[in-house]
Amino acid sequence: MDVSVIISTHNPNPERFRRTLLGLRAQTLPGGSWETVIVDNASAQFPDAAFLDGCAPTRHRVVTEPALGLTAARLCGIRAALGDLLVFVDDDNVLAPDYLAVAVRLFEEHPGLGAAGGPIVAEWEIPPPGWVLEFQGLLSLRDLGPAPRVCEGGAAAPWPDFAPVGAGLVVRRTDALGYAEAVARDPLRRALDRAGHDLNSGGDNDLVFTVLQGGGNVAYFPTLRLTHLIPAARLEPGYLARLNAGIMHTWVVVLHIHGQCPWRAVQPWTVPFRCGRSWWRTRAWRSPPHRIRWRGRCGQFRGQAMLHRLKHVI
Repeated sequence: MDVSVIISTHNPNPERFRRTLLGLRAQTLPGGSWETVIVDNASAQFPDAAFLDGCAPTRHRVVTEPALGLTAARLCGIRAALGDLLVFVDDDNVLAPDYLAVAVRLFEEHPGLGAAGGPIVAEWEIPPPGWVLEFQGLLSLRDLGPAPRVCEGGAAAPWPDFAPVGAGLVVRRTDALGYAEAVARDPLRRALDRAGHDLNSGGDNDLVFTVLQGGGNVAYFPTLRLTHLIPAARLEPGYLARLNAGIMHTWVVVLHIHGQCPWRAVQPWTVPFRCGRSWWRTRAWRSPPHRIRWRGRCGQFRGQAMLHRLKHVI
């Protein structure tokens, strides 16, 4: 089973990107059975060939995607990939040395498996304040313990709380192609993920939901481990507040797309009033965690307003 590692990157930080590539170079899976596809997504500054030759795996190639945005970059990577398994790696992820070998074994042992991920631990640039631990999920950090978890796919399959995130996401090629075809036809789904400074973050969930409802099983395996390199800027309360708003906004839309949204549509003009009321209810002025929670609620309201607009478009 051949593997394609897809790295979508926009103006990558050289040191973190180097760590990511060296982590791939250290993989135990024989080099002839996998490739690395680096998607340069509209970068103003991109490493030169000498940089890549010094730290990237031997079988690597660079493709360009001029349309800014993570979804556009991932679609480009999916089209370019040749492997039976696709592994999505961010430019600040360091895979455990056996990650690819473990992924191949798991997908060979579980023929019904469509998508999988595992624990993600942090390497902090600076020690985080204690309150940040509440928001580890916003930074794609998690460790769900030593037991594997599997959700069977199907048209009515519910979203599992252990569903994989985009960092280290392993997807069977056939499932990824099905997702790419569906998203290419739908402008709403192409706008679910971050683009530049926009922190929308729904593309990962949309991909996994598509695999799940298409019949592929979705799993968490504790043996798929990676490290997320987290710079100091991502611990800023303002960044985490914006991130929570973007995640909640797109989460409402993703649930709507896949027929599982528990929230009703609201009229857009009510959003400022709802956010104002939530400011008081969440006591957003009291501390960074209170404000981050409040911004998540505001993101949810924005998502509900989008549902109202979608009803009228349809």
